[in-house]
Amino acid sequence: MELIDTAKASGLSADYVLFDCWFANPAQIISVKDRGMDTIAMFKKSSRIHYEYQGEPLNIKQIYSRNKKRSVRSKYLLSIDVKVGKDSPVPAKIVWVRNKANCKDWLAFICTNPALSEEESIRIYGKRWEIEVFFKNCKSTLNLVGECHSLSYNALTAHVAVVFVRYMLLALEQRRSQDQRTLGELFFFLVDEMADITFSRSMYIIMEAMIASLQEIFHLTDEQFAAFTVDFESRLPEYLQNALRLQAVAA
Repeated sequence: MELIDTAKASGLSADYVLFDCWFANPAQIISVKDRGMDTIAMFKKSSRIHYEYQGEPLNIKQIYSRNKKRSVRSKYLLSIDVKVGKDSPVPAKIVWVRNKANCKDWLAFICTNPALSEEESIRIYGKRWEIEVFFKNCKSTLNLVGECHSLSYNALTAHVAVVFVRYMLLALEQRRSQDQRTLGELFFFLVDEMADITFSRSMYIIMEAMIASLQEIFHLTDEQFAAFTVDFESRLPEYLQNALRLQAVAA
């Protein structure tokens, strides 16, 4: 709740707050509602948490067992209106869907906006997966973990902000390019500082500068310039001669 209050105080607003089952409990849901927002959350199959259904306090398993399920082809198995909380109950809708990992199992979502359709509730909750992918990319490829070892809260906050900006730059580039291929390699490139130029490229730059100076100062003819180049390269070790030739071809 403190994080939500901080976000609101910063000028951020939202219609829905998404929770996974670890944080989805009646007290949390009512607190969010009191702040002017609705909740869409996955619920635990707990027998100790009860909801008001047709005037009775029932747990989620009991409510599920008392109602007829929709057909297998339906996008959801069951949708029931309930009330959450004891003192000031909040109207809500519980939607059951089939667990894709186990066709005999089910998952349940709760939405404190009963007017929202079941399909839309499921679609909005699905956005949580994008958040999970976001944190996974930040931790695995953008050095959210391991890059900053400071014990300062301000330093850690700044580090997190920098990492998030890295991600936003990549996400923006992906949307602009409409490239469906993975951006994993770009993530690594963005973390690293600008790569040092290669040794062979450095040698080629030095050679170009030296040749330009010779022509400017001594006004060498084409024959003299060619003879100088051949003589100079012949005095270099073989690996340097090969590097300069590769750079010349690349240029």
